[in-house]
Amino acid sequence: MIRLGSNSITRAILLKKHKIDFIQNGGSFDEDSITTTDPKSFVYQATLGKYNELIKKYGCNDMPLLVADSVVTSQNKLLRKAKDAEDAKRMLELQSGSETSVITCMIFKSKEKEIIDISITTYTFDKFKEDDIKQYIESEECFGKAGAIMVEGFCKPYIKTVKGYESTAMGLCVEKLKNHCI
Repeated sequence: MIRLGSNSITRAILLKKHKIDFIQNGGSFDEDSITTTDPKSFVYQATLGKYNELIKKYGCNDMPLLVADSVVTSQNKLLRKAKDAEDAKRMLELQSGSETSVITCMIFKSKEKEIIDISITTYTFDKFKEDDIKQYIESEECFGKAGAIMVEGFCKPYIKTVKGYESTAMGLCVEKLKNHCI
């Protein structure tokens, strides 16, 4: 059993799908306190901030702690979670017909191991249809997702190429977690 230090529903679904027992206890780290615009640096700082908050609160003696964060980058821009429909539309239009990378950082800490990993999955997308963008934004599924993308949903029919694990793009590289931590 591990402690998932994340409020993400998608990360919880990934762990369930891979039959990893967990309890979920997210934190309240303020990502807006991070000033860097470098995607790798940002995702590492966000994950480390969450980790430091949760390791103080829970430790890892009773149960290993797993913390993760993800960001999206397209056309050399850092894309975080959309603030509103206009922001989501801007992000989706930037990624439409472009190469987009999802960068996920995870920190796993148990009594025996401490692992820090940064994984990247890169997609090349076809041009998104305007009507599909509109419906996706109206569904509100784009909110709470880095870059407003959902590779297992909205983006799936637009994927031309992929390099990396889909789980990384969904917020947690489960393959590396299983191989190195559990």
